[in-house]
Amino acid sequence: MTRRHRCAAVAIGVLLAASVGACRGGGGGAPGNEGFRIAVVPKGATHEHWKRVHIGAEKAAAEFRAKGVPVQVIWKAPIREDDREQQVQVVEGFTSQKVSGLVLAPLDSHALMRPVEEAAQAGIPTVIFDSALADPSKAVSYVATNNSEGGRLAARRMAELLGGKGTVLMLRYQEGSAATEERERGFSEELKAVGPGITLLPSDQYAGATRDTAKRTSENLLNRFADKVNGIFTSNESATAGMLLALQDIGKAGAITLVGFDYSSSFIEPLRKGEIKGFVVQHPVNMGYLGVKTMIEHLQGKPVPKNVDTGVQMVTLDNLQDPAVQAVINPPEAR
Repeated sequence: MTRRHRCAAVAIGVLLAASVGACRGGGGGAPGNEGFRIAVVPKGATHEHWKRVHIGAEKAAAEFRAKGVPVQVIWKAPIREDDREQQVQVVEGFTSQKVSGLVLAPLDSHALMRPVEEAAQAGIPTVIFDSALADPSKAVSYVATNNSEGGRLAARRMAELLGGKGTVLMLRYQEGSAATEERERGFSEELKAVGPGITLLPSDQYAGATRDTAKRTSENLLNRFADKVNGIFTSNESATAGMLLALQDIGKAGAITLVGFDYSSSFIEPLRKGEIKGFVVQHPVNMGYLGVKTMIEHLQGKPVPKNVDTGVQMVTLDNLQDPAVQAVINPPEAR
């Protein structure tokens, strides 16, 4: 082969490689032969909340496929819901794989900033859902519950149940979790407004990522305050589950007013028995659905809102059978 022929062969090889790479799809823009590959990275996978987010994400992808838009949802969660470093690695891995877009629920509002920025530099946009980044400008859109309003709903419920007076304890979730910090702040602020006769005990105790860690923290708090408090607010599913178990163990379930946040099917019987007096519910199916839908529309070049409110409401024994409540806690997609 002559030198000129060798050069021509190399040139053709380069062009073929570029063509194949384009067909595989990359970060953003029109889909290649494989379509849009959307990586959805929740905080965890064990809580019912995340399982329903997954259902919503797949629902959105199915709707686009039915319209002839090829979409693949790639779901990957950290093994532990407090493992920031692993979530960073998951995001970095998807960036290396050149997915079309990221739909991310940050475990930490600051720790996930750098991976999101690196993804953007690689041409991969991010929709943040469930819990905010410290700098929201780094994301295409924020799809989430109005967490502050959820905390306020819990405060109004607590004040109503206690008749506007008494002592209340709050079990926090985890440092750096923007969503639960907003709930806790909303609860504290609203309780001052609607329950001026209620004292909120200062507490820097955190439930952690699992029901077991939450139960241990709850036991420590109850050892100190069980005889002093009239009510307890817990700011997520695992915190509510752990506190409920701790209250049951000491025979105080129902005697101390417990208002929680997030849904679990295991909360329905305690609600009926009066051991939980109410819990704030998000719309996780809607959150997953709108997170993926917003990302695909952005990739298609359509304008998308900077903030998408997915809804929040209080569930009590009185409204448990209301169709609007059942649509959230027992959605047809999850049956």
